[in-house]
Amino acid sequence: MQSNVSTHGMAVAPHHLASQSALAILREGGSAIEAMVAAAASIAVVYPHMNGLGGDGFWLIVPPEGDPIAIDASGAAGSLATPAAYRDLTQIPHRGPRAALTVAGTVSGWEEALKLSQSLTGKALPLARLLADAIGYAADGIPVTQSQANATASKLAELRHLPGFAETYLVNGEPPVAGSRFHQPALASTLQRLVEEGLESFYRGPLAERMAEGMAKYGLPVTLADLHQHRARRPQPLRLQHQHGELWNLAPPTQGLVSLAILGITDRLNMAEADEAQTVHRIAEATKLAFRLRDAHITDPRHLDTDIQSLLDPAALQPLADRVDDSRAAPWGAGKGPGDTVWMGTMDKSGLAVSFIQSLYHEFGSGVVLPDTGIVWQNRGASFSLDPAHLLALAPGKQPFHTLNPAAARLSDGRVMVYGSMGGDGQPQTQAAIFTRYILQGVPLQESISRPRWLLGRTWGQTSDSLKLEGRFLPESIARLRALGHEVEVLPDYSEAMGHAGAIVRHPNGLFEGAADPRSNGSAAGF
Repeated sequence: MQSNVSTHGMAVAPHHLASQSALAILREGGSAIEAMVAAAASIAVVYPHMNGLGGDGFWLIVPPEGDPIAIDASGAAGSLATPAAYRDLTQIPHRGPRAALTVAGTVSGWEEALKLSQSLTGKALPLARLLADAIGYAADGIPVTQSQANATASKLAELRHLPGFAETYLVNGEPPVAGSRFHQPALASTLQRLVEEGLESFYRGPLAERMAEGMAKYGLPVTLADLHQHRARRPQPLRLQHQHGELWNLAPPTQGLVSLAILGITDRLNMAEADEAQTVHRIAEATKLAFRLRDAHITDPRHLDTDIQSLLDPAALQPLADRVDDSRAAPWGAGKGPGDTVWMGTMDKSGLAVSFIQSLYHEFGSGVVLPDTGIVWQNRGASFSLDPAHLLALAPGKQPFHTLNPAAARLSDGRVMVYGSMGGDGQPQTQAAIFTRYILQGVPLQESISRPRWLLGRTWGQTSDSLKLEGRFLPESIARLRALGHEVEVLPDYSEAMGHAGAIVRHPNGLFEGAADPRSNGSAAGF
């Protein structure tokens, strides 16, 4: 399994057209950040069930030297999303207008990232160039992937009757057929409008006013004032000192803590010599411990009860590592559940690297498409609780919990790595699998992603909290994991439930190496 290798730049995305959009910008001398905006716009069009303009985004940007920069482009609960407004319910629904209760932040992240790009490079490509591919794909049509066809068909019953869904995502009232041409004219107009009015218009311009009219019409708890107030933030990234270098991830409200804690715990467990079953067992046990940290602490950063970075200190991680029992699986509760997402990475010839995630939460988010915009709104606010005493209790202006967390590492041997995956609870586990295989066990990059993966808990399309293994694991490994006490469930080979992972590595000699997930429609593209 060969990775793609290049000398000038690299892009990885779970849809090949997004990879190519990024690559075209890199070829024209654009920065890795500009390339990522082009990829983000394209993938919002060509993978509409996974992400879109109505969702959130998170950036982890690693310059050639110095500290990384994080961008939190996630939105808060709308001003009408009060506990009283939901008092007739026991939990927030996952579909419909009442699920669409947070501001969509991703476009603000594009804008903030482009400002950073210009400050770093002193130049900028026109926004019209960055969004050109996306506008063309929305207007001229895209080939429907099997992933989109399956997602539309499997969720049809719960989405068909939601405002705007059928006219946007169905063809003659039915799910589009894989391989057919799929048009999104309203979305093309919205993207063109962003070119003409600027990205700011999504929050403070004519486009915001149009969206707010649609929100009021459909009864969303988000208002024009909420859009006006939203801005992307630049929080301090979390960091982990690892025996192989320094690793970074996103701070709350994301579960970046989980991804770093798993690798911090397993860094103390001699993973380099672990066999297949030991690797899965130790990472699964570390995952249980990390999930407990998450569920005890992660919420809106303004509501934190502890210093999250301190949970990654050696003094905090060693006692957790000491609790991992190589002879027995520990009991655990339940995961947070599924999440539809795209992870993408870019690097340019200057050494600038980007790890990026963009999401609607569930397939097609809330399922509500704002009139005349082609924008389906996310349902990330469904992760709020209606229990006023809960850590994630709903409140207007509060950020919801996010599974999203893009990862990056600067290794002591000079390599720089960006990596990540979609998949709710699966994201930190897949990150751990890739990093462990590639960095600690010496498995080639593409093979690290292609090898069979596992998942403790729930992810995309899954509802049970078992330890799920792809069928390609050795039978003796599966038997050993069951003997250790894991409730093992075997999934098909190359199961999409394992998420769509990717990675790019810049080697000390300046060569770029990229790998995409065979479970996706993606590619690693370089030049």
